[in-house]
Amino acid sequence: MLILCSIYLVTSLASKAQTQKHGITQANELVNLTEFFVNHIQPDLKSASVNEFPVLKADGIKYIMIFRNQVSKEQLLVSIPLLINHLQAESIVVHTYAAHALERLFTMRGTNNTTLITAAEMVPFVEVLLTNLFKALTLPGSSENEYIMKAIMRSFSLLQESIIPYIPSVITQLTQKLLAVSKNPSKPHFNHYMFESICLSIRITCKANPDAVGSFEEALFMVFTEILQNDVQEFIPYVFQVMSLLLEMHKNEIPSSYMALFPHLLQPVLWERTGNIPPLVRLLQAYLERGANTIASAAADKIPGLLGVFQKLIASKANDHQGFYLLNSIIEHMPPESVDQYRKQIFILLFQRLQNSKTTKFIKSFLVFINLYCIKYGALALQEIFDSIQPKMFGMVLEKIIIPEIQKVSGQVEKKICAVGITKILTECPPMMDTEYTKLWTPLLQALIGLFELPEDDTIPDEEHFIDIEDTPGYQTAFSQLAFAGKKEHDPVGQMVNNPRIHLAQSLHKLSTACPGRVPSMLSTSLNAEALQYLQGYLQAASVTLL
Repeated sequence: MLILCSIYLVTSLASKAQTQKHGITQANELVNLTEFFVNHIQPDLKSASVNEFPVLKADGIKYIMIFRNQVSKEQLLVSIPLLINHLQAESIVVHTYAAHALERLFTMRGTNNTTLITAAEMVPFVEVLLTNLFKALTLPGSSENEYIMKAIMRSFSLLQESIIPYIPSVITQLTQKLLAVSKNPSKPHFNHYMFESICLSIRITCKANPDAVGSFEEALFMVFTEILQNDVQEFIPYVFQVMSLLLEMHKNEIPSSYMALFPHLLQPVLWERTGNIPPLVRLLQAYLERGANTIASAAADKIPGLLGVFQKLIASKANDHQGFYLLNSIIEHMPPESVDQYRKQIFILLFQRLQNSKTTKFIKSFLVFINLYCIKYGALALQEIFDSIQPKMFGMVLEKIIIPEIQKVSGQVEKKICAVGITKILTECPPMMDTEYTKLWTPLLQALIGLFELPEDDTIPDEEHFIDIEDTPGYQTAFSQLAFAGKKEHDPVGQMVNNPRIHLAQSLHKLSTACPGRVPSMLSTSLNAEALQYLQGYLQAASVTLL
């Protein structure tokens, strides 16, 4: 009882500032926290039995957790095997505290923002740590203990390749746990950390051995199939994210097991749940990136279904950006001949939405799309498809949308796509030099230089601040992004263009070589002085001149 009072007194007197994330951030200098830790906390945690005096042990572990920033790293390293040992305690409070304390220690930051405790320092404890964490999930009352599962996730993240020898056992236990909790999902945090742990297992193993992806599919697909067949709504968005991660690990064609599932992903019922939309779009993008040719040859009859999904998403103010993600992947990856017959209808749908319900978000996505289309099919093809819908529409789009709105585009990759697309319109579209569209050439160049040099226009019209939330009748499972299933940002322009400014200068040089005198003449009469100065800088950096 005396030691409990001492812990309480020290904790109260020493604490000057505290946060939930970092524990005590400011301590009373008159209290020697390390001495108290060594003389009173450690001896209790080192006792032979983890089950005796559970209240005392829980308070001792809580002391480590609270004062982790005040105790030296050496003392924390001494504490780690003690905490691992207490994962075996029968008391739910003690083993939960032990798991939470380990998870907090593993997130502490040292110099250079790296973890304070390194994977190398944990190597001697890897096996017993993983064994005790998974055993703790079998203790009464802790079968779905979120603190233990979070500690498992954090351990994987810290240990990285050190866990690879244990992955066969670990993934079996995670799969069994997934199957068990899928019968009646009731602990959202536990479930989230469980899927994060599965993603970490996949990432770490496949980074060292890409061929291991097949063994994960073998282990997980049976459970995933059961979840999808039983319509476990809470888990379906997670399953799609893990499947995307697995599919993206493949370097060659899509395996037949994925192609068998493809038609089912286009079923309208799946797209009615808002929580399914982001992971489903990501999964379809993975299909397109890895197997566009397979889809074009073996599942061409499903392309209308794919475009049907795009049409549904584009009609929604909440999900139109997801529709553009899908459309951009179709344009980028599908063989041109497989979508030829649908291209005009795609643009008609987009123009209908522009006319009926224009928003800033839609405009930004539309600008990226048309410039990606221009990069993929050519500036002349873009002009021709616009003018086939309505005469002189290409000029209207340039004048009313691209020139005044391009400054609103945000994101480094998105700006690069727009810069390369506009450069193509300026330098690879003959009608821009010889028709009524010529008057738009200099304003378009001015807008492009503005995209390079001016701050982003992030203004939003007042009426868009109050866009109504769309009707979603009944309960809707929310989408929770898995951090460790994250997708790398993709640059469709890639190495084709490293520096868009240099690319513009080189393209203008090439145009001026084909039309001597025209380009300098248009620049000198219409481009403002500041923009002209920037352009001279690009030409100088590219070591080219205009003829």
